[in-house]
Amino acid sequence: MSWNDEKVAKLKELWGKGKTASQIAEIIGGISRNAVIGKAHRLNLSAKIKTRISPNNNYTNIQDELKIKSKKGKKSKFKSLIIEKDFEPESPKQLEELNDNSCKWPIGHPDEKSFYFCGRTSLKDFSYCKLHLLYAYQPKGKKDDNNDKEEFQNYINKKEKAG
Repeated sequence: MSWNDEKVAKLKELWGKGKTASQIAEIIGGISRNAVIGKAHRLNLSAKIKTRISPNNNYTNIQDELKIKSKKGKKSKFKSLIIEKDFEPESPKQLEELNDNSCKWPIGHPDEKSFYFCGRTSLKDFSYCKLHLLYAYQPKGKKDDNNDKEEFQNYINKKEKAG
């Protein structure tokens, strides 16, 4: 198949209107989609592929909205643990006293005589109570968000001193 001036002009016109290579091939007739892509590339029209926006394609907007919603969802789930202000008091336990339902968060240094484990009731499927779970498990991407981390840690420190 040979490209004549008329077909090249039609290709440029349709490409500029945002038509797909398949649509252009069908409109011009007698050429394949790949031939359209190749000619567009040789004419430096292919750079427009990246900037072309289809009026019916809101995929990127929807994807951005979902990312924002999921971030809010994770953040609200994480914060829901600290909204609860009625943490049970610590129940200091030695290693031998721990069971499956005990919070196993270490307090102090193991070499010190005053060393113990938190001992509060742990959450199902976790080794820690609600308060220490905030220290132990960070949602994905949370490490990058230092302001919230500091806010949570300040809150936890207040709770530990009060409790």
